[in-house]
Amino acid sequence: MQAPVLSGPQYLREGLKLVLSPNLRMFVLLPLAVNLLLFGGLIYFAGHEFSLWLDALMPTLPGWLSFLSYILWPLFVALLVLMVFFTFTLVANVIAAPFNGFLAEKVEVVVRGKDPFPAFSWGELVAMVPRTFSREMRKLGYFLPRAIGLFILSLIPVVNVVAAPLWLVFGVWMMAIQYIDYPADNNKMSWQDMLAWLRQKRWQSMGFGGITYLALLIPGVNVLMMPAAVAGATLFYVRERT
Repeated sequence: MQAPVLSGPQYLREGLKLVLSPNLRMFVLLPLAVNLLLFGGLIYFAGHEFSLWLDALMPTLPGWLSFLSYILWPLFVALLVLMVFFTFTLVANVIAAPFNGFLAEKVEVVVRGKDPFPAFSWGELVAMVPRTFSREMRKLGYFLPRAIGLFILSLIPVVNVVAAPLWLVFGVWMMAIQYIDYPADNNKMSWQDMLAWLRQKRWQSMGFGGITYLALLIPGVNVLMMPAAVAGATLFYVRERT
């Protein structure tokens, strides 16, 4: 019988159950440790620099419009949080990519009930580094021009009011790309084919990317949610491709 197709939140919830299961727990420890160190360091750095970044981003208003600062301040805090969080998440994923790709392999073995991948060895993990790094560079090549455009938009007075919702939509889409790419790459799906497939599954992809984005915004929880997102994305790939 064909497995049911799940919604975005269900994929993430099922992914969390999978990474906590005895079969996969040992494969989660490495990416979990990497993510914990990265997020701890990045949050510490952002905490020291946040006020300076906010001052640089906030527009300077004339005295008679100073009352607007109380309205604009929360909006620009939200914009900066989205920008910083999203950039840091991408950096963390570049570093953790081989571990996440390996975890996606093992999740797919559990989900499909068969193992087409090589047996585990440290050599296999090391061999994944060039491939996964190359794929992460493709993601950065896709992300950077769009992120730069949004960043420039966020610096233009008045127009920058729309930057926060645009960052949110773009971030949701990139979360889907970021995590679903791991199982797609493991199955030798090309970058362009994966993007075309995700566009065909746009609403399902945005649903998964949206709940992943929200979960990763929660401090402390986000460390565990990253491997859960890898597992959920693998479930997404297996179920949606059948």
